[in-house]
Amino acid sequence: MDNSALLFQLASKGLLVALLFGLIVWSSKDTNKYRKLVWVTVFLTFDVIMFGAFTRLTDSGLGCPDWPGCYGHSNPLQAMEHIRAAEALMPDGPVTVMKAWIEMIHRYLAMGIGVLIIAVLVLSWRFWLRSGKTQSQFSPWFPLALFFFVCLQGAFGAWTVTMKLQPIIVTIHLLLGMTLLAMLTWVGARQNIHVPVAAAGRGLRWPALLGLLVLTMQIALGGWVSTNYAALACPDLPLCHGAMVPEMDFEHGFTLWRSLGMTAGGDYLPFPALVAIHWTHRMFAFVVVALLGWTAWRASRIDGMQKVGRGLLAALALQILIGLSTVSLEWPLALAVAHNGCAALLVLLTVMVNYKARIAGQPRDLSSANRIDSRTSAVSND
Repeated sequence: MDNSALLFQLASKGLLVALLFGLIVWSSKDTNKYRKLVWVTVFLTFDVIMFGAFTRLTDSGLGCPDWPGCYGHSNPLQAMEHIRAAEALMPDGPVTVMKAWIEMIHRYLAMGIGVLIIAVLVLSWRFWLRSGKTQSQFSPWFPLALFFFVCLQGAFGAWTVTMKLQPIIVTIHLLLGMTLLAMLTWVGARQNIHVPVAAAGRGLRWPALLGLLVLTMQIALGGWVSTNYAALACPDLPLCHGAMVPEMDFEHGFTLWRSLGMTAGGDYLPFPALVAIHWTHRMFAFVVVALLGWTAWRASRIDGMQKVGRGLLAALALQILIGLSTVSLEWPLALAVAHNGCAALLVLLTVMVNYKARIAGQPRDLSSANRIDSRTSAVSND
């Protein structure tokens, strides 16, 4: 298949995914269709992060070893001859029919996000111009940044395949996905009508921002564990191989630019390096729990932030439970995917805490909010 036909067919599948989710926006009773579109895009991004974890954890990242198609085709059905041949050659290898479908479905969903973000960008320009450039929540510059960011994410998705799951590339791909979720959540928060937040919430601005940075570091460490297949390097709790500080090789474990399972010098990665990766992620979790837990507890006691504060506390407790269960039950797939999903939920809620801390002490203008809803409803019906 020539490249133009391949790209057209892939684009059609991404458009179809976007249209399916667009039907949710169109059929919604929410008069502010733009707000609904943003939050539907947040929802799809959250789902793709979890499906990306499923793709990675089922070792399906190379289910189609080329990009953007599958053996030069837009779906595994057309590439079945090549897939069957690869599977026959290596029955336990990275290419199987199931893995090919998992990988391509992940790509279709990711392309759907790109189409929805383009729709968000176009509508933001339309509403902003119609408002006389007076409604800051419709400012197109943030959606424009989202567009360039999702293109960057797509590039790292391609490099993930073409560079054969190199750990640093896959980890950055994960971090970019989480960052995209955070950016979309911020755009969504700008469209919501918020309960007035007490002025005391201003005191959470720096703790909430620090909490988000620490959470990002922990997600990076978790991604490094996953992409290096170090999840079972410490099989016991609360110790690791019966020791508080086991034998570890930080030099090789945290050499960033190297092939999967190899050292920078081309030798096989020693097991103590995997232990160092896992142990670091486990120890840094105490920092995250302490800081985010304290921030969430404070938020839960401030008027206008109670709901998101309690939600963050609950998500943090759930993540701890999932993390402990994942290790003690020897990394079952469902729990491992849930661990990634809960990390995405923590990102979403921490961004919301940051947003509410930013608007703390500001009055809510219901009349302005109603005018915005009326304007977006009118435009969507044009």
